[in-house]
Amino acid sequence: MDKQNNNNNNKENHYQYQSITNNNTNNNINNNDNSSNNNNNNNNNIELSNDVAIRPANVEPHCHTWVELNEPLTQRFAVRQLVKASILCLVFIIAEVAGGIIANSLAIATDAAHLLGDLTSFVIGICALLLAARAPTKRMSFGWYRAEIMGAMLSILIIWLVTVILCYMAVMRIVNNNYVINSLVMMITGGLAVLFNLCMIFVLGHGHSHSHNPPSSPNNHSLASSTAMHSAEQPDAASTSNADVESGRSSGQSEKMKLVQKKQSDINVRAAFIHVIGDLVQSVGVFLAAVIIYFKPEWKIADPICTFIFSVLVLITTGKILKDLMQVLMEAVPTNVPFNQVKEQLRAITGVKEIHNLRIWSLTTTKVALSAHVALENLQQSQQVITQANQMLKDKFNIYESTIQVENYVNGMDDCNKCKEPKD
Repeated sequence: MDKQNNNNNNKENHYQYQSITNNNTNNNINNNDNSSNNNNNNNNNIELSNDVAIRPANVEPHCHTWVELNEPLTQRFAVRQLVKASILCLVFIIAEVAGGIIANSLAIATDAAHLLGDLTSFVIGICALLLAARAPTKRMSFGWYRAEIMGAMLSILIIWLVTVILCYMAVMRIVNNNYVINSLVMMITGGLAVLFNLCMIFVLGHGHSHSHNPPSSPNNHSLASSTAMHSAEQPDAASTSNADVESGRSSGQSEKMKLVQKKQSDINVRAAFIHVIGDLVQSVGVFLAAVIIYFKPEWKIADPICTFIFSVLVLITTGKILKDLMQVLMEAVPTNVPFNQVKEQLRAITGVKEIHNLRIWSLTTTKVALSAHVALENLQQSQQVITQANQMLKDKFNIYESTIQVENYVNGMDDCNKCKEPKD
């Protein structure tokens, strides 16, 4: 009977989540009673925070980080935040369009159009996140990560198109000067817009500050490959993994992993947060313009002038995002990953003679990939070098996916044009 209970508990624990702070382990697997008691203690110490799955105790890692395996949970949280923002945005767009028509205010129309662009970006962001969560295929070997980039670019183009149309309408208003503005309705609508954007900042800002800090598992291995073997097939890699598991149970390692995930905040939520900040400034401008027109009706030109100012703000807020997206599409080295430092750190690993064909690029704005040829004098150190290199790249530079090709060092490498370091 005791043996049957013990087997049931062991089977149950295979699917349980292991708490980072759990230090109760099964020291005596031959004693059924002690094993059963320890398993019950483990069940009492289960920690589930933000729906993040922690690695089961009896599952060994191989080549994937547990941060990577928890990504679908983080993406679902981002989708929930964007859905909430989309619903709020749609409701207020309807209200603001109605207010703009009644007040005959182009500034309100500009604000509503900007919100429409934001709504479009939210919806595209949701679709992009859902596509990015799809598993890689033989044709799409990197998965659908860049659907996020394409969606963000489409959103920016839509916003720019709407901005150009509104600027044209503002010019025609100034030229014709045959419009009347209901400043009271404009002022009320502008005030409501300020309150609405504050609510949006709370919705997106709350997720921005908390959604990307789920507790993560201690393991932190990035993808490694060599010309000879997979890193998970070697005893050195296994022992390194076990050591990482033990050290990862400390609170210091837990905090370190939280910081890593915080850096990997989703671009769609971050971009939406930036958009809403711009909307808040724009709504304050609409309200101030309405106050001016209310007390000085002859200054109604403030309405189209606000349109021009808001258009410039749109270009500023979206220009930086567009630049980041173009860097990804051009596979440029990310600005936060110093090429020279990465090369020097790889060269500093014991046994490494030379580094060449170093390639660093972005899969998305938050996921960096790297490949390099590592020349060794002694190929017997290959697995040790691969393990150290991938761990260093993950810890120091937050490289999402790294591929290390090990080869024998020959004297001709120093003079080879193909092996020379690229120009600045």
